Amino acid sequence: MSRRVSLPAADDLFRPTVTGGRTGDPEDRPAPSPTAGDTPEEPASRSAARRPSGRVRHDEKMTVYVTSDELLDLEHTRLSLRRNHGLAVDRGRLVREAVAVVLADFEAHGEDSVIVRRLTE
Repeated sequence: MSRRVSLPAADDLFRPTVTGGRTGDPEDRPAPSPTAGDTPEEPASRSAARRPSGRVRHDEKMTVYVTSDELLDLEHTRLSLRRNHGLAVDRGRLVREAVAVVLADFEAHGEDSVIVRRLTE
């Protein structure tokens, strides 16, 4: 007889707990309603359509290396958002929001965008 403890599988631990209602799957969530100037077929511009993904399950992964100072700055910003604005966000969401802002600025302003100016310094 084995003395090993039998533990539940990851599928058992992380299964949806809501049946028939909303779950964390993006397919189960209603599509956002179009805003002014948008048609259901196509938004007014690509930058208007670019939205950060927020709190959904992400299928893609990208590893980014940062310096210890950059990581501390990111953590200070996260804590400041929580303390001063009541926004409890994790570092991943903060980075996704920042990427969405920079990409929207690039699409709107092209070579006059912040990212082009910073990368050409």
